[in-house]
Amino acid sequence: MQQHYFSARPSSPSKPGTVDLVLPDLRLTLDTDAGVFSPQGVDAGTKLLLLDGPAPDAAAAGPFLDLGCGYGPIACALGRRAPDAEVWAVDVNERARELCVANADRAGLDGVRVAAPEDVPADLSFAGIWSNPPIRIGKPALHALLLDWLPRLEPGAKAWLVVHKHLGADSLAGWLGASIGPTTRVSSRAGYRILEVAPDR
Repeated sequence: MQQHYFSARPSSPSKPGTVDLVLPDLRLTLDTDAGVFSPQGVDAGTKLLLLDGPAPDAAAAGPFLDLGCGYGPIACALGRRAPDAEVWAVDVNERARELCVANADRAGLDGVRVAAPEDVPADLSFAGIWSNPPIRIGKPALHALLLDWLPRLEPGAKAWLVVHKHLGADSLAGWLGASIGPTTRVSSRAGYRILEVAPDR
């Protein structure tokens, strides 16, 4: 069940499926399963982030981060758009990570590195972060998550988060601006906000 997508080991019985990620510049078929985020289709917010958010430069090396990668639509899109980049796909959900590995392998994306949060090198910093963050873990846990990861951006690098307005996008933007650094709404469509965050240094 979807409410367990942020569990380390989902208790939902496996129910494998596939979904298509279709964007103007790419198409990927991705394996999904019960117990992960949005198993019935690529989440509308995720797709909006990939449509309206900035794409990495095709020649970029990264490293980039997909925070809360699920079965990997963002990480795989980043890997396809910047084929020479190192893309870290991080999630607490073991089942989601296994799917992300399989999806990246099938797409031939050798630069995608899937990891649990504790397995990412502590000294690694990122040239960009893209995320559809797990809002439903609750505000304290979400704030802790973002405070852990967004300051790991390289100087001058930015994060892009997609959040639905009914799930607190505007209040989150205010908190990000006060706690992390300048935060700008760069897109607002279909109820979703894309927030650009530039951590203070």
